Amino acid sequence: MHGWTEHVGPAVALDRESVDTDQLIPARFMVTPRSEGYGRFLLNDLRYDPDGAPVPDFPLNRHPEASILVSRRNFGSGSSREAAVYALVDFGFRVVVAPSFGDIFASNAVNNGLLPARVETVDEMLHALGAETLPAKADLEAQSVTVGGITRSFEIDPAWREKLINGWDDIDLTMARRQQIAAFRAKHSEAAPWVFANEQGST
Repeated sequence: MHGWTEHVGPAVALDRESVDTDQLIPARFMVTPRSEGYGRFLLNDLRYDPDGAPVPDFPLNRHPEASILVSRRNFGSGSSREAAVYALVDFGFRVVVAPSFGDIFASNAVNNGLLPARVETVDEMLHALGAETLPAKADLEAQSVTVGGITRSFEIDPAWREKLINGWDDIDLTMARRQQIAAFRAKHSEAAPWVFANEQGST
């Protein structure tokens, strides 16, 4: 996973509340190996009609080049399937802007390089976008997202921000603290040597 500090790309609106993980990728597609890509399954039951034909006016069908998605509250709610994030990333999205996210979805997003940008209100952005796209930018250092001429600050856990900037997963984040961990361990072994008794006696 590559780290980044700024992403620039077209934004598209998905003006819906509570887009859950089953909508993001229906369970029936999860038997497909990840190596084959999940982008084609993203929002399948909204993008395609019952006969499998693309819905012409659906935003992602009109603008498959979009890489920043603006939606409404409770995005990514529902089951904990990480495949929902895979589908977004494989389609080409790098940022999702919404007032709130499912907790597990947001964590999975960060672990896959996708920014869940929590913006308090998205009404102006959605109105400006309508059914079209606008140039957009997400800045991790400034913690801001701009769609057209509308700029909003977003909230993100500092550790998640660090992971995205450096391209780290949970193990990388832990290893980045290895000196502090070693110092704590050394100090704790002096204060409570019995905790390490079995380790010291092992061969």
